[in-house]
Amino acid sequence: MKLNFARFGLGLLAVGCVGAGLALAGCASSAIDPTFFDSPMPPGLTGTASASNPADAARFHVGDTVIVTFSGTPPDDSDLGNTPHQEPIKEDGTITLPDIGKVVAANKTAGDLQNDIHDLYVPKYYTHLTVTVNIGDRVYYVSGEVKQPGRQLYVGQTTVTRAITSAGDFTDFAKHSNVLLTRATGQRITVNVDRVLRGKETDPPVYPGDTIHVYRRIW
Repeated sequence: MKLNFARFGLGLLAVGCVGAGLALAGCASSAIDPTFFDSPMPPGLTGTASASNPADAARFHVGDTVIVTFSGTPPDDSDLGNTPHQEPIKEDGTITLPDIGKVVAANKTAGDLQNDIHDLYVPKYYTHLTVTVNIGDRVYYVSGEVKQPGRQLYVGQTTVTRAITSAGDFTDFAKHSNVLLTRATGQRITVNVDRVLRGKETDPPVYPGDTIHVYRRIW
């Protein structure tokens, strides 16, 4: 009988040790560095910029107006002039500057573009040159059957339905099912706003230089 009690006691001790080990393992697993997992972490924890990152809005897009100011060159020894160069970014993503020709501007920040332009001019064309790059007003356009058609200031990420709301919303004669979004690049997208509002269709983003046209119903 004593031997049986002893074995029973040893069994309890073993179970207790196993339980403690599992508990410690559970605690340890919660402290494991997530970088060791094979599966990706949730987007909010990766630290990787996404397409919706506000920093993307600081980059130039096709249709944006770029304002380039030059200074620091002798007045009689420069073809750049005293007037800032102002030009919308063309469909190929470039602007055209004196002497150096086409320069890629799309998807760059103002600082990146400043550095690129400076390096294209100095030292090949000028010994000293200061380049300043700014962006003009970022706008899109809403026309047709909306209550306040015209130029709309682009102040951040927006969509077709939000853009229509910003233009005062539809008139009573608007055709909701056939709204035309024309990109600054020339791409044309037909949007059925009724389906978007029911969650049956995506709400396309609107970018600077885009145009939204709302057609009139025929009945």
